[in-house]
Amino acid sequence: MFLVRSLFKMSGHTPSLLRLEQKAVEADQIIEYLKKQVQILKENAIVQATVREEKKLMVENAKLKKDIEILMKQLLEKERARGVKDMAMPSVDHGVQCVSKPTSAAPSAPAASAPAPVPKNPPAKDNDATKKMKAEKKGEKKEKKAAAPPQEDAKVDVSRLDLRVGRIITAEKHPDADSLYVEQVDVGEAAPRTVVSGLVKHIPLDQMQNRMAVLLCNLKPAKMRGVLSQAMVMCASSLEKVEILDPPSGAVPGDRVSCQGFPGEPDKELNPKKKVWEQVQPDLRTDDKCVATYKGAAFEVAGKGVCKAQTMNKSSIK
Repeated sequence: MFLVRSLFKMSGHTPSLLRLEQKAVEADQIIEYLKKQVQILKENAIVQATVREEKKLMVENAKLKKDIEILMKQLLEKERARGVKDMAMPSVDHGVQCVSKPTSAAPSAPAASAPAPVPKNPPAKDNDATKKMKAEKKGEKKEKKAAAPPQEDAKVDVSRLDLRVGRIITAEKHPDADSLYVEQVDVGEAAPRTVVSGLVKHIPLDQMQNRMAVLLCNLKPAKMRGVLSQAMVMCASSLEKVEILDPPSGAVPGDRVSCQGFPGEPDKELNPKKKVWEQVQPDLRTDDKCVATYKGAAFEVAGKGVCKAQTMNKSSIK
């Protein structure tokens, strides 16, 4: 009788056990699903971190390229200073190996495998090279100073003046000054220079058109009644009369005017504080044949002849 009751009780609970087993299976499936979702979230987090790191590396890589470009330019200047000509500038992308962008990590890669950040500053070797180049440049500058005095402190003579043949293309009266002409002058450059001259009382306007002249081209540009003058027309001058100096026949705009016995290159721009023009000008005169001279040496264009005034001899030039 006891055995029958036990079997009856067990047979009564069989459906409940089946349901529990089914729920246990479902719970295992849910747990497995959640594990997969957690793994996917981890992988997505790794990918996002890798993308952020890649962007950061790209920015830092660009900065590094700029630093390397600066160093290469310094090296190029150094080589040119040593006399190396036509040196090609190496490409940053091809001539120097920069840090490359990281490849995308596989989804299963751990976070620790992400590339390390690139340092913002150039490598220590580059810094050392820069310091070395700067030290060498300083040494070269000292040698140059010892070898030759700066141009501004060089001997003052007519060679410091940038005298050129020019052609006055057009001239017109200054809008705000009755005694001034405003001229457009070709001195052998890409574009004409604007020149303001106080010649209205001495030379008629029609004689200022399309004529050759001698120009002083390295005075510091100065405004004259609101118009910037970029050169000066050289003239034989006295209290009563002024004549524009004529270049020799065959001279063309841009030809250098020099004086024998006074070699040297002109200043790029005369420093007003050094008063080079003021020191040279008193020795500029026409001789007894109206030839323009400096301390007796004729103004000449190499292979073409001398510069002269039309009629004025033994007159000051300015």
